[in-house]
Amino acid sequence: MAKFLLWLILLVLCWPLAVLALVLYPLVWLVLLPFRILGIAVGGVFELLRAVITLPARLLGGPRRV
Repeated sequence: MAKFLLWLILLVLCWPLAVLALVLYPLVWLVLLPFRILGIAVGGVFELLRAVITLPARLLGGPRRV
């Protein structure tokens, strides 16, 4: 909703720039999509490493109280 309101303000102030932003937004989204996928993959690798490193401590820690 905030992006839409900012776009409306831009439309009132400078309509050619607002139309250009409206046209280029999907293209920029497509260009940035591989970086998002890479970020998800790197986050998954870090979570896996954290789980592997903390596994002995969790196993030796005993039963947890709920």
